[in-house]
Amino acid sequence: MKLLHCIVIAIFVAITSCTIEKTDYEAELNVETTEFITFEEVTSITTDNYTISIEALNGTLYKGYNEIHLKITNTATNENLEDAHVTFLPIFTDANGNKASCPHDYHLDYDETEGYYLGYSVFTSESDSTVNWTLYVDFEDNSELYAVNHPITVKEQTNLNLNMTAFTGHDDEQYFIALVAPQSPSVAQNDLVAGIYKYNKPANPAGTFPDLSQYSYSIVEGHTLLIDPRMPEPSMGNHSSPNNEDLTQETDGLYHGVVNYTMTGNWTLNFILKNESGDIIKGTEVSTEFTPGIDGEKGELHIDILF
Repeated sequence: MKLLHCIVIAIFVAITSCTIEKTDYEAELNVETTEFITFEEVTSITTDNYTISIEALNGTLYKGYNEIHLKITNTATNENLEDAHVTFLPIFTDANGNKASCPHDYHLDYDETEGYYLGYSVFTSESDSTVNWTLYVDFEDNSELYAVNHPITVKEQTNLNLNMTAFTGHDDEQYFIALVAPQSPSVAQNDLVAGIYKYNKPANPAGTFPDLSQYSYSIVEGHTLLIDPRMPEPSMGNHSSPNNEDLTQETDGLYHGVVNYTMTGNWTLNFILKNESGDIIKGTEVSTEFTPGIDGEKGELHIDILF
């Protein structure tokens, strides 16, 4: 009799969780994600006898993580510069004239096989009427230095699987987590890739603009990013999934793990960031209680995704 009672309760909970009326999450499920694989030119800059071409996926710079390909051509000789000591600095200016940057690769390395300088930029906001982005590029040729700046447009990232978050850790440092992959997840165990970065607080007042010491960022090394994925909409009861793997850093500097999506829809990736000593930098555990009918609980460090 006791066994029968438990079975009846289990069936009731299952039916209830599947029939509870959806909230406005339902409209979001109509969004389709597109996986971009082709790098195209975003913009080009001409100075003296040189043309600088900036490429990114889909020919667009988005809020969040962007892999950057940069080519410099001497238009007089039609040759590409291969040892130009290229530096790359994105700066945004707000409506009050305040300037800041974002996590980025300042010294770009040349990829001989592909024929371009390789780097990244994690843009923290899209361009709008109050925010303008400018790219500062310095390079060298024949022992002569060249410095150019050029306005760029950063667009809203509509693919929520590539969302990002910025936060202040318990150590009073400013951190950034940006999702890199997958662009288009599947109902399966997905390789989850993220970049984790930190702002390097300047030790001295600003010098001549642009003073790199004021806009310095670094890759966070040797940390662990614990993951707890949940479906937060009321009809799903904030349930999680099995066989997830926490994110750890690999040789490419990015953090790699596994997230298991058991169905399509809205998911929240709840994180806890720990340093090399196991101390929590940010993040809280989420209750394992099944909560049909109400919005799911989210940890203090999380990123919402949708596929």
